[in-house]
Amino acid sequence: MIGFENLLQWRPLVSLLWLATLLVWETWRPCFQLFREPRERGLHAVRNIALAVLNVILISLVFAGTWSLIAKWSALHRVGLLHWFPLASWLHVLLAVLLLDGWTYAWHRISHQVPFLWRFHRVHHSDRHMDVTTANRFHFGEILLSSLLRIPLIALLGIEFGELVLYETLLQVCVQWQHANIRLSEPWERRLSRVVVTPGLHKIHHSNRRAETDSNYASLLSVWDQWLGTRHHREDLEQIQFGIDGESMDTTETVNGLLRKPFQPG
Repeated sequence: MIGFENLLQWRPLVSLLWLATLLVWETWRPCFQLFREPRERGLHAVRNIALAVLNVILISLVFAGTWSLIAKWSALHRVGLLHWFPLASWLHVLLAVLLLDGWTYAWHRISHQVPFLWRFHRVHHSDRHMDVTTANRFHFGEILLSSLLRIPLIALLGIEFGELVLYETLLQVCVQWQHANIRLSEPWERRLSRVVVTPGLHKIHHSNRRAETDSNYASLLSVWDQWLGTRHHREDLEQIQFGIDGESMDTTETVNGLLRKPFQPG
């Protein structure tokens, strides 16, 4: 089996370098003028990245080792879908990535449709200044729930730990790119969006119109939305307004406010 476990130690560096690149890109050629001054942008980034730090600590201390153990147990006992067939290493990796991405689509869609899960996921969608740092803006409750479900998922699908690390690395890179305050040229947007989720597609998903929010759920491969009828296209991206209508940013746009948001009415 192809080993990708070593990617785990490089993921933080890859993420930081890509984050820096996208910060420069969206400063050089922003799609929207989101902030009145650099200080406002800086505070916004600090709040969002603070949530990311909490989530990284949670996953590193609690779940990474558990995922590794369950993957080894699954492989040893030939438990899980991908262990039932004599697959070439490259095909095992490819199918693992596809299955994980399909699950991510399903989880994302369910998080919009189940009120309890939406309470946590709306922390991500409540950002009215979507930029690359919004890719880190997830409530630890959402991360906790999705991480717990990964445990039986790894066993049921027969996912190797290295395959999970590979998928998570690809996902992190793509999610940062999708949320960045950038816009691709129309030809590139059209070509790439047939295969992967682009910044244009994901901006529609963060619209304050609920019908648009409840579309474009895919995270890595855009084909899930095409196949399952949830793809939404919009030409006038510059007219999109981000966030959730009716929520006051004055009381929630602090780290404490974001952490408390799922437990408040609304």
